[in-house]
Amino acid sequence: MPVVVALDFETADKYADSACALGMSRIEDGRVAASWYSLIRPPRPEVHFTEIHGLTWEMLKDQPSFAELWPEISAFLRGATLLAAHNASFDRRVLRGCCHAAGVEAPELPFVCTVRGSRRGLRLPHHRLNDVCACLGIELDHHNAASDALAAARIYLHLRSIGLSDEDMLLTGTAV
Repeated sequence: MPVVVALDFETADKYADSACALGMSRIEDGRVAASWYSLIRPPRPEVHFTEIHGLTWEMLKDQPSFAELWPEISAFLRGATLLAAHNASFDRRVLRGCCHAAGVEAPELPFVCTVRGSRRGLRLPHHRLNDVCACLGIELDHHNAASDALAAARIYLHLRSIGLSDEDMLLTGTAV
């Protein structure tokens, strides 16, 4: 199995460069081997989604920026051959937007989407992260980026264990 990093961003506003939290879980040898989490100071002082993730400008204003965190983020990603996320098009868009704003090159790694995989492999009325986690008995502190990333990693491992391939979950297209 390849080295996979599952990730989850929380954002402060509708713009792709507005990450305010990032969680990552690294899968090696078919198990979660490491996790990383940080709050991120967004580029603008307005936080519009506090009701979703509970983060406020007061909590974020003294945190490092994405650019300041990039050395740690890129070190955690080193050696990965695949990125995974639940609703991966969102997280891919935020990763690319933050990298662009920080003046760093975004990783050119394929993304797999555990929403896409859950739709193919699990018979559920809904495939939101909390619904899939409830079905699989995965603990979740929803909209906490560390918990969401770990949940995406565990969902990915489950989907692989029931026979889905990376190609079954591959996010296609290059839209930002």
